[in-house]
Amino acid sequence: MRFARRAAYVPRIMLRAVRLVAVLLVVLLGAVWGVAWFGRAPGESVSDAFLRQVAAWTGGDMPAPSAGGVQLAQGVSLGGPFTLVDQTGRTVTERDFAGRPLLVYFGFTYCPDVCPTELGTIVAALDAMGPAGERVTPVFISIDPERDTPAAMADYVSRFHPRMIGLTGSAEQVAQAARAYRVYYAKARSRDTTEYTMDHSSFIYLVGPDGRVRSLFRPETTPEAIAAAVSAQLRAL
Repeated sequence: MRFARRAAYVPRIMLRAVRLVAVLLVVLLGAVWGVAWFGRAPGESVSDAFLRQVAAWTGGDMPAPSAGGVQLAQGVSLGGPFTLVDQTGRTVTERDFAGRPLLVYFGFTYCPDVCPTELGTIVAALDAMGPAGERVTPVFISIDPERDTPAAMADYVSRFHPRMIGLTGSAEQVAQAARAYRVYYAKARSRDTTEYTMDHSSFIYLVGPDGRVRSLFRPETTPEAIAAAVSAQLRAL
């Protein structure tokens, strides 16, 4: 009888312990959220500040923030080594762009609206910067290498800016570049057609001369806001 009572008592202790841990976890997350609310950077959302605080306390990396036109938080690293093929068919790496600030966008040439809009925004931002815009190279990286050949990229980027560079490559090369920038992309097929489109994240990245992302911009950020943020970053280089 005593054994039965003890056996019933043990689950109750475990349940109380689980409840206590859950309450402490909620309190801890609430405290982190409060710190994020009061300590967020200008233009940084509370959710991004929260992830930054968690990353700082755990020593881990946070997902790419959704902030637009702000410097990335300390400890967040985007960009890095890649090997791709430009619109002339030449193999290039991040070293070919060393020393040059870049405005980078990931998309695909069959994109009906979002990609042309964001590339047009990049061009408008460079124009708004005046002579300083000449220091920045616009780069369009395909996430649809199956269809985006160098020739297709050459035709496409020429419609936007004479200095715009189009990069494509093998599926593995594109995947490597996308991972470095934490870009999401996937094929999306319709049931009634063999054609496909591409779902993908849609950020514009300001890459410093060292190949690391210095700032990123949300979709539909205005050219004026991008121009101001990029100009400020150029002054700090």
